[in-house]
This record gives sequence, structure tokens and C-alpha cells, in this order.
Amino acid sequence: MIGVELTDTSARAVALDADGRVTARATESSGDLASAALAAIAAVAPSGGTAQATAAAAFAALFPESPTVVAAMRSLGARTAPGADALPPSGVAAAAAEAWVGAARGRGDVVFFATAEHTTAGILKNGAPMRGASGRAASAAWLALNPVEREDYRRAGCLEAEVAAAGIVRRLIWRIKAGDRSRISDRVNGDLTLVTLEHVLEAARSGDGVSISVMRDTAKYLGMAAANLVAICDPEILVLGGIMGSAADLLLEPVRVEMARRLPPAMIEVLAVEPGSLGADAAAIGAARLALVPRS
Repeated sequence: MIGVELTDTSARAVALDADGRVTARATESSGDLASAALAAIAAVAPSGGTAQATAAAAFAALFPESPTVVAAMRSLGARTAPGADALPPSGVAAAAAEAWVGAARGRGDVVFFATAEHTTAGILKNGAPMRGASGRAASAAWLALNPVEREDYRRAGCLEAEVAAAGIVRRLIWRIKAGDRSRISDRVNGDLTLVTLEHVLEAARSGDGVSISVMRDTAKYLGMAAANLVAICDPEILVLGGIMGSAADLLLEPVRVEMARRLPPAMIEVLAVEPGSLGADAAAIGAARLALVPRS
């Protein structure tokens, strides 16, 4: 089995055995997304079996409706399995993967929630993906958590504007420009355009007060969003991916605390909250998994 996750600029492919274990992985970037997908598949396909592997590959996409993704899938159409044009969003695929071989293994009612460069989510009900009337269910980036109206909220969604990588960096830079002292300024020699999410995470871990404050604010937004998802879906388990998994030391407990403040005890006491175990492979693994089960 080969699963592929598409962004607008890259393709990540994984080869899986029958038990869902990753046997090979590759990420390719290109100005032509179809070419990147073909290169990633070729890198993980058995020797001499690239054409067959491409024909059977299953896909998910961070932005299924993106013109870049739509064009790539049209280009790949003759070499993809029937129905591959009905791409599951990355969050949905990641939820399926975590329920198959990850942190939610064996659970039927699952919410997956992640933030990194972008903010995604996916919901499983009785083991089946909840897609919604137009396939846009669990569009967590658009959760409205601030009554203020801003252009970036209208462009990317309120939650994503605050907790995805660009939003975290932006809030850190605002604090520095407002006069707060952060060692990150020294790390980038005063050029704030060079600040990255990794700078903020590293500084928070090393005791930088401004970075710690920014991550605490991030955890509040994430905890509020997670509480909203749990209140609506009432899952058995909430799986936290992206930086909530990779930076669990900074975010996991604060997110749990924020959720506990905003959910009734009877709900929070029976909810399992776990960091995702599949990392960046989750959506590609889930794409392969979803291709094996009937569509709901």
C-alpha cells in the first residue's frame, strides 16, 4: 500500500505493509505538484513497480479544493485508483491513521486536532470519517474564538491565524516591537523577519519569558478549540498532532488544563487526551487506510 499527502508545494509518500507499518517514506517538492507526487511514489515503490504503485496509490490533501491540488490530481488521474479525485482532507486521513495504528488504535469515536504550518482536524464516528454535507466537516482552522474582526481571520480562519506557525511568530514579533525583551532578537541579529516557530519553541524551553508567554497564549487558544470539538463530538479520545505532539512538553498539559476549565467534569473525566504517535506520516498513512474501507 502507498499513501500520499499533498500540500500545494510538496508530496509525502509512505509505503506500508499489511499491518500499517511504514516501510519507506519520501517527501518531494516541486513547482509541479503532480511531478512531486510521482517522484515521491517512485522513491517508496518496490524496484521496478513504480507504474503499478502509482496506479494504486491513495491520496489525501491539506487543501483538497486548492487549484494546485485539483490540477495535480487531474494530471495524475489516469494513473490513480478510481475515486481518487474525492480526496479526504489531511485531518480526516490523520484521524483514520491514528485510529488504525496510532494513539487511538481500536477506538471508534475519535477527534484528531493538529496545528503546525496549518491547523487541521478530523472526526471519526463509529470508525467512519465524518465528512459533512460538502466534505468540509472539522474545518478547525475556521473556529471563531475571538469577537474581533481581522483580515487574517477572514483569509485563513480565526484559529489558524492565531495558532499556526505564522500566527505564533507574528504574536512573538508584536511583543518585541511593543518593547518586550526576548533573546530571540539576539538570535536573529535584530532581523525579526528571520524569526521562525522553532526559534519560539527553543526559546520557551530555555526560559525566555516572552516566548513562554506567547506559548501560554497559544495553549489557551488550542485548549478552547479542543474543548469546542470535544463538546460537539463527545469522542472517546482526542489525539493532538502537529506541535501539540512534537512540543508536548510545552503544550500538552496547558491544553489539558484549559480544556478542563471549559468542559463539564463528567465529560472531561472520561475523555482520553493523547499526543499523536504517527507524526508527519499520519495523513499519508490515513489516505491508504481510507482507500481500504468503504466510503460512508
